[in-house]
Amino acid sequence: MGNKKGSLSITSENIFPVIKKWLYSDHDIFYRELISNGCDAITKLKKLDMMGEYSLPLDYKAKIQVVVSPEDKTLTFIDNGLGMTADEVDEYINQIAFSGATDFLEKYKDKADSDQIIGHFGLGFYSAFMVADEVHIDTLSYKDGATAVHWECDGGTEFEMSDGDWDQVGTKITLFLNEDCLEFANEYRAREVITKYCSFMPTEIFLSKKDAPEEYETIDAADKRDTDKVIEEIHEEAKFEEKENENGEKEQVEVSPAKDKLKIVKRPVPLNETHPLWTKNPSECTDDDYKAFYRDVFHDYKEPLFWIHLNMDYPFNLKGILYFPKINTEYDSIEGTIKLYNNQVFIADNIKEVIPEFLMLLKGVIDCPDLPLNVSRSALQNDGFVTKISEYITKKVADKLTGMCKTEKESYEKYWDDIAPFIKFGCLKDTKFCDKMNDYILFKDINDKYTTLPELLVKEEEKATDENGEAVDAEVVDDNKDADAANNEPEDKRKTVYYVTDVAQQGQYINMFKEQGMNAVILDHAIDTSFITQLEQRNENYKFCRIDADVTDSMVEETAEDELKSETETLTEVFRKALNNQGLEVKVEKFKNKDLSSMITVSEESRRMQDMMKMYAMGGMDMSMFGSASETLVLNANNDLVQYILNNKDGENVDVFAAQLYDLAKIANAPLSPEAMTEFVARSNKIMMLLAK
Repeated sequence: MGNKKGSLSITSENIFPVIKKWLYSDHDIFYRELISNGCDAITKLKKLDMMGEYSLPLDYKAKIQVVVSPEDKTLTFIDNGLGMTADEVDEYINQIAFSGATDFLEKYKDKADSDQIIGHFGLGFYSAFMVADEVHIDTLSYKDGATAVHWECDGGTEFEMSDGDWDQVGTKITLFLNEDCLEFANEYRAREVITKYCSFMPTEIFLSKKDAPEEYETIDAADKRDTDKVIEEIHEEAKFEEKENENGEKEQVEVSPAKDKLKIVKRPVPLNETHPLWTKNPSECTDDDYKAFYRDVFHDYKEPLFWIHLNMDYPFNLKGILYFPKINTEYDSIEGTIKLYNNQVFIADNIKEVIPEFLMLLKGVIDCPDLPLNVSRSALQNDGFVTKISEYITKKVADKLTGMCKTEKESYEKYWDDIAPFIKFGCLKDTKFCDKMNDYILFKDINDKYTTLPELLVKEEEKATDENGEAVDAEVVDDNKDADAANNEPEDKRKTVYYVTDVAQQGQYINMFKEQGMNAVILDHAIDTSFITQLEQRNENYKFCRIDADVTDSMVEETAEDELKSETETLTEVFRKALNNQGLEVKVEKFKNKDLSSMITVSEESRRMQDMMKMYAMGGMDMSMFGSASETLVLNANNDLVQYILNNKDGENVDVFAAQLYDLAKIANAPLSPEAMTEFVARSNKIMMLLAK
């Protein structure tokens, strides 16, 4: 061929500065690009062999070698793929994949520093110039009669190409690292980067240090391979021990037979697993395989709760494994890690366009060869294909969870507390996921049992059926009868699901429910307010109501409409005066439990609005500007203390008793303010002194 000099076929002179600045946000990614190119060259050569267009040597073993040389400040990548002829070097290297550079410059010349490019427009090889002042290529094509080619370029737009002396089919790329990037010639740094990007590439990758002294290992002679370099043959004599036989006589017994061993040059160990678990059929994988893979990839030694193996060929190719990790929310970050691969090549962690946001709580790997990578991260978001991938992953997760609830209810209940935050977050973020999960969301009830909403509603309906077999939803009627009578509004037919937000604080209400054989579910996480609002919006047949939002019919005796009118007027006057609160709402009922004196109910709508305001309020904002939640003091006309106040409304200590009853009701509903608690303690002492006299 002779020597050839020329200019690279690029429309812009400044391609290399642009590559160094814009091509990738992580400089170490050149490892991925050069090793990927080597993998591609090997894959193509194997295909030619399968098609009968080339015959691989019998002892052929596909491999990529990475050689670091800190002394020479070089990094070398060697593959035994199909290699290149001079014409191919001219086409693929000198012309930079034809128009690739032009497209790249045009599309990204004005982008900000933070815009990370996933795709490379055929520019993968040129990522070498991010870290190297000079790059050499030595290559020999698989084609009959091909001659070796040597190519070199010093990072300008000029190259030199000549006949070379590389004597094996494949390609060697040598990087002469610049002074800022010498770390990449460090063996440990090289191992770290290859492990990051190339752990599951389909061709074995070996790392070595140039001129490193040979290391040795000893093997049984029977295990020798053709490729082993034998340093020494070792014969180990049999070992005997003196032992007593059945007759009590001592004799020499062989405890270790004679062995022939070999001292060999240590066999190289690949840095990657060429057949990762996700590429296998789920039926081939054991639980131990999944757990070991989880430990190896995520370095998490807490066992995952369970996992989903994705394996899809149509309408797009997608494989992967998603793990539900055990989350200790008190100490751990809840952020997971989902690694995205393209044909076993690592692309990035947690790409939000491909992985739905709520699935970011999981850990896992997803490999999608069909993923369009010749675009920037910002454009990926708008790709309809990417949306389909995201929707498929969401569907498979929902299918796994609903299937588990149907067929493995005990396991599902066992995992529930760990996966509940993820599922609730998912329901808020994705309405399709919410609708699929609707009947399979578990709620822990006040009896410490797990139930789904359909199960809970069926039980309540059965309980509310009268003797004639006609359904009587007394609670729902009660919740709405006053408003319906006053406003002539249509009756709300939705069933009520009662819930508890603080088991200790709302203990009095829980006991009342249990006494009447009623049930409520526990919703004590910050996300629950938004979560139940979302469920109500997606379902027309039920509504959520906190256990202290109203008094249900089953707790009180039936009374005529005006029966307690005078008691209500009297007690309203007494309590408003005692508490110096003319806006206080007072309601009088005859509770079946005579020991209960008073309780506070807070309008569900009003309290939920308050909770939302607190959640979204800016730090330091004065919450009083939103007003207080609409509360009602409910007094028990069957209670002796309430009767005493009613019959002694002008008595000396009635104000003290009224204030105490109010605070007792408040304590069962919510913590008292510091000032109110101080008054409550002082008043309690005063009442005890009255009893002591």
